Amino acid sequence: MCTVIVCSLPGQAWPLLIAANRDERLDRPWESPGRHWPEQHNIVGGYDGLGHGTWLAVNDRGVAAAVLNRVGSLGPAPGKRSRGDLPLLALRHETAEAALAEIVALDAGGFRSFNMVLADRSHAYYVCGLGYGHPEATQLSEGMHMIATAGPDDMRIPRIARHLPRFQSAAMPEPPDWKNWIPLLSDRSLPAGSELNIPPRSGFGTSNASLVAVPADPDASPNWMFAAGPPDRAPFQPVAFN
Repeated sequence: MCTVIVCSLPGQAWPLLIAANRDERLDRPWESPGRHWPEQHNIVGGYDGLGHGTWLAVNDRGVAAAVLNRVGSLGPAPGKRSRGDLPLLALRHETAEAALAEIVALDAGGFRSFNMVLADRSHAYYVCGLGYGHPEATQLSEGMHMIATAGPDDMRIPRIARHLPRFQSAAMPEPPDWKNWIPLLSDRSLPAGSELNIPPRSGFGTSNASLVAVPADPDASPNWMFAAGPPDRAPFQPVAFN
């Protein structure tokens, strides 16, 4: 996955909102979000058919975890664990804070470099693993942030410089109504390199998209709308949690 927009809004009816496009090799197999891991049946997430982990998942306590590649680190590497294992490790926990403690204690050298977002109803965190030492974490302030292949809100990244202000100026969604964000997440317009929805190039592009909202009520299910293809072409459909 290459772009995540996260809104941390504690105290609101929907205190956590996430929009995400997964950018990958288009021949890499995957399955739509579901309960794909019998040993962790409390997790709903997309299933990566190569690494058997996930790029984005939410557990039944309302903790969300997403993992992204950093610049120059696309694909697996010999002797390294799949980065898709990281959300599964994080989502063994009932809070984002506890999930963060699990991730930052890991040996980052066991994985290719990565970015992560860990969030729940109260907190959101950005985590960076550089392939050595331990992952480093930053708590994200309340409000909206965008993460791609570098740090959060990095305006040197063309897609962030172009699209973060557009999300910030758009009316906030009212799940299950996401009409204000779907056109932004689906944008394929030029200039090249700044698209949020990447067209196929040399077998790479945006393979699917997600819109996730965690409700304030801990007994209520999240709202997850999933496009099983590029979001300008595939319809967003609800993901079942029950």
